[in-house]
Amino acid sequence: MPENEINHIYFPRTEPPPEYTPAVISSFEHNLEEIGTIGQEDGLKSNEVLATVRSDLEDLGFEVEAGKKKHEKIKRPVFFGEGGDPTLKYEVDAYHGEWGCGLEVEAGRAWQGNAVYRDLVQAMVMVRVGVLALAVPNIYKWAGGSSPDFERTKSVAEALYGHSRVDLPYGLLLIGY
Repeated sequence: MPENEINHIYFPRTEPPPEYTPAVISSFEHNLEEIGTIGQEDGLKSNEVLATVRSDLEDLGFEVEAGKKKHEKIKRPVFFGEGGDPTLKYEVDAYHGEWGCGLEVEAGRAWQGNAVYRDLVQAMVMVRVGVLALAVPNIYKWAGGSSPDFERTKSVAEALYGHSRVDLPYGLLLIGY
């Protein structure tokens, strides 16, 4: 069995990753022992992973979801109405305003529940999200089997960012934990 590691790749592959990429990756590497999915018997929940990396992300300047209650969530506007008030907002697990970086942490729903697709689409329309950092398990395990979520998500990103019919308006920092 391979050892735990944090994998990452940036899309589009024709552009260099943002300068802050090593700092974001280090937030996950610092907590690898707790969140690494290779060798685990059972998968973690996304809110457990987010709680584990929270303080490192906050140290970088991210605003991080504090819980599942309405006032604890981070919301990014999609549309504005009269008076400049947001009329539609989407939730994101963390956001760094200076970097324009939204962050989503997924676990079991990443691949099995199609959360990856939802995250990719919602990032297209969130205001001032120039980079989506999407963290998924390297391998998600459950009682009935396992799924190589990082590799599967990377394959989707390669298709989207490499195809001439698609032009996503943000960069994607894909992180496998």
